[in-house]
Amino acid sequence: MTTIAFYGSSLLSSYWNGAATYYRGIIRALHDRGYRVTFYEPDAFDRQSHRDIDAPDWARVVVYPATPEGVSSVLDDGAGADVMIKASGVGVHDDLLLTGMLEKALPETVRIFWDVDAPATLAALKSASAPALRQALPALDAVLTYGGGNAVVAEYRALGARDCVPIYNALDPATHFPVAPEPRFAADASFLGNRLPDREARVEAIFFDAARRLPDARFLLAGSGWEPDRLPKNVRHIGHVRTADHNAFNASALAVVNIARDAMAAVGFSPATRVFEALGAGACLITDEWQGLEMFVEPGREILTVRDGVDLAHLLSALTPERAAEIGRAGRQRILADHTYADRAAILTARLAALQSARTFLNPTGTTA
Repeated sequence: MTTIAFYGSSLLSSYWNGAATYYRGIIRALHDRGYRVTFYEPDAFDRQSHRDIDAPDWARVVVYPATPEGVSSVLDDGAGADVMIKASGVGVHDDLLLTGMLEKALPETVRIFWDVDAPATLAALKSASAPALRQALPALDAVLTYGGGNAVVAEYRALGARDCVPIYNALDPATHFPVAPEPRFAADASFLGNRLPDREARVEAIFFDAARRLPDARFLLAGSGWEPDRLPKNVRHIGHVRTADHNAFNASALAVVNIARDAMAAVGFSPATRVFEALGAGACLITDEWQGLEMFVEPGREILTVRDGVDLAHLLSALTPERAAEIGRAGRQRILADHTYADRAAILTARLAALQSARTFLNPTGTTA
């Protein structure tokens, strides 16, 4: 059984942690394929008091103090694993985790950096504001990314990475599926996303602009950081939505809206987790346009696209419940057929097996790094 030590932001909480369901889907699928994963997450950002799930039976979870001593203890705990993975955006002591992983890994251990925000990380690397990662790239066996396509792969390789492999977001059918709508989430259009500097302007230009153009329509905004008194009058803000409520949220609106962050839209090939979760729940999903969308779903049949608030307002004005249901059914069928975490885990485990074989070949006695 292959063991993995995984250092990430949080598996137990999605509070200010958009990667939570991505980690859960990938790790559950790895467990189903016979891998044993220990996930190490810091006690930081008040996430432990906003847990969405209890410790699961498909992963061992270790919560450690967000201190250098805490980091050292979990690096020691994971040092004997077959694979050690440091994810981006842990939020505390990221450099210490990365350098410590490379120092403590056994010669035969596969060492991976998993980037869940490649556009931001690459910008930091190119501006020389991520020296620890830049120095570590040649020593890593591979970089995995949340998305980004060929452009991100080429940039990482140019910066010294041995290899870069996108492991895209997907659907976990065990957690995201159609349910009955709930009145508390009723709306003509819903959007779920935390307020972030590189997302806010796009939400304003698309979601809020459409709300102002359709004063009689009901718009629902979920996520942390938004200021309710500054929203259009027909936009209702409900704050953080637990992952346990995502299905009801996605099932209760005429349409669910996805708006990519600036960097993700610019790079393309980076569908957010919520795209697959909403489609998996059978929602009629409307997304802003970005390059590579056709790689995942067919616009016009399985998903609807808009460029701005004008487009969104026109689309919502013409959208009927029957048409929305048709789009939702087609989108769900496509995701179930081609884009589940089981599909992603098949790609990932093949890559891990190859990396393990290469490590064994290079270090047959376990005496050289």
